[in-house]
Amino acid sequence: MTTPRKASAFDIRVVIAALIGCYGAVLIILGLVADTAAARAKTGDVNANLWAGLGMLAVAAVFAISARLRPVRIE
Repeated sequence: MTTPRKASAFDIRVVIAALIGCYGAVLIILGLVADTAAARAKTGDVNANLWAGLGMLAVAAVFAISARLRPVRIE
């Protein structure tokens, strides 16, 4: 009888977390660096890039924590 192994590197949640995390980091950088009055006027005086980036990083963290706490087991 073999012991089940973890498929941590090939779990789709890890890939999704990495992609969403990278996009979130880029949006946060754009929100901090390229924040102009014209862009804020379009969104009702809200830094949309910053808030969307923070939200994406939060979602990426949920995916990564989910993959870490409940790994896929391969028989």
